[in-house]
Amino acid sequence: MPVLKPRHLCAMAAVVLTVTAPATVASADTAALREVLFVGNNWDGTADVIKSSGDLAKVGRINVVPDKDARMAEINADPIKWIYFMAIRNSVGEGHDQFVDDMYSTPDGRSVVVSRPSFADVVSIDLATGKINWRFKVSGYRADHMAVSPDGTRVAVSASTANTVHVLNIGTGQQLGSFATGDKPHENIFSRDGKYIWNMAIGDVNTDSDAPWLDWTKGDRHITVVDATTYKQVKTIDMRDRLNAIGLKDYSDAVRPAVFSPDESKLYFQVSFFNGFFEYDIATDKITRTKTLPKNPATSDDRTTMVNDSRHHGLSMSPDGSKLCVAGTMDDYATVVNRATLQEGPLVTASKPYWATVSGDGKSCVVSESGADQVTAIDFATGQKTASVPVGDHPQRVRLGHVATDWTSPSS
Repeated sequence: MPVLKPRHLCAMAAVVLTVTAPATVASADTAALREVLFVGNNWDGTADVIKSSGDLAKVGRINVVPDKDARMAEINADPIKWIYFMAIRNSVGEGHDQFVDDMYSTPDGRSVVVSRPSFADVVSIDLATGKINWRFKVSGYRADHMAVSPDGTRVAVSASTANTVHVLNIGTGQQLGSFATGDKPHENIFSRDGKYIWNMAIGDVNTDSDAPWLDWTKGDRHITVVDATTYKQVKTIDMRDRLNAIGLKDYSDAVRPAVFSPDESKLYFQVSFFNGFFEYDIATDKITRTKTLPKNPATSDDRTTMVNDSRHHGLSMSPDGSKLCVAGTMDDYATVVNRATLQEGPLVTASKPYWATVSGDGKSCVVSESGADQVTAIDFATGQKTASVPVGDHPQRVRLGHVATDWTSPSS
C-alpha cells in the first residue's frame, strides 16, 4: 500500500511564508519521425521512451535533470526555496523529490519539454544530446500538469503554488500569456480546435482536513475556461453546486483527471476521495451520470490514507468514444468502462496506477503503475491486460510523442 502522506513541512511552509485527452504532437515531416510513449519517472528524474503500441518495448531513456547540481545549489542557497523544496518532498512527493511531472515532444521530434515540480520550472531537453535548450521558471515554487495545443506549438503548465497557468512557445520557452486559476491548478486540457484551455484547480490536497464537513478548508476549487489566444477568462465552473444539485453534498468538488467525449459535448471527470467518475453535460451545465466503481476490500476508506486525496487518478477514452479507461489508484486496479452503459469490465490488478492514456494505435489503454514501476496496456475491446514493461521509479504521466526514426538514448 502507498505510504501515508506526511503534512508537517507543508504546514510549516504555509505558516512561515503565509503564501497565499492527451494530444499527439503534430509533425512537419512524420516520415522522419517515430511515434513513441514518454513515461515520466517522477522520483527517478528520468523519462523512459517506449513503443507507442503493441508490447510497449523500451526504446531509450532520457535524464530530465541534467542540471540537477546547479538547481540544488540554487535551492540550498535560498531559505525560502529550500523550505518549499522540502515541503514538496515530504508531502506530495511522499518522501521523494518530484523531478518530472509531465512531458511533451516538440513537433519536429528533436526535443522533449518537461515540467519539474521540485525545481519549479519547465525545461526543453535536446533528444539527441540530452542537454537543456531552454528553461522557464514558473511563478511560485512548484510546476505541475501540462497540456500541448493541437498544433503542437504551445504548452500550458500549471504553477500550483501561484494559482497561475503559463502558456509557452514550445520551441523557445517564451511566455505567450498566463491566466489566474482557482487554488492549486492541476489538469490542463486544450479544446480540440485549440481555441480554449480548461484548467482544473484541486485545492489543498496535503492537509488532514479530509472529512466532508471540513471540505470548505480545501480552498477555491473550480474549472477555469479561457480563450487560448487572449488568455482571458470565458467562464468558470464550480462542481460544488452541480454535485449538491444531485444530492452529493459530501462529495469533493476537486476535479482531478478529466477527458472530453470526441464531440466535446460531455466531460468525464474524477474527484478527490471517490472511487468512480462523473459525466457532465456542457450544454445543460449539469452532471448527468455518476459511476461508482468497486472498492478493493483491502483499501481503507479513511480519507487521510489516500495519497494526495486521490482515490482514483487517471482517465482516458478510446478514440471512437465508446470506452473509458479508469486508473483505480488506491484500489489497485484499472478497468475499461462501456461509456453507453457505464458497465465496467474486468478489474485488472495494478499497483497504484496513477495515470491512463491511449496507445498510438488507439486499441489499448496504457496505465502507469507507480507502485510497481511499470507501464501496462489493457485492450479496450476485451478489457484484458495485454502487455507490461518495466520503467523507472514511480512512473506517473504517460504521453504520446515523437522521436527521430533512428533515435537512441543520449550518451550523456
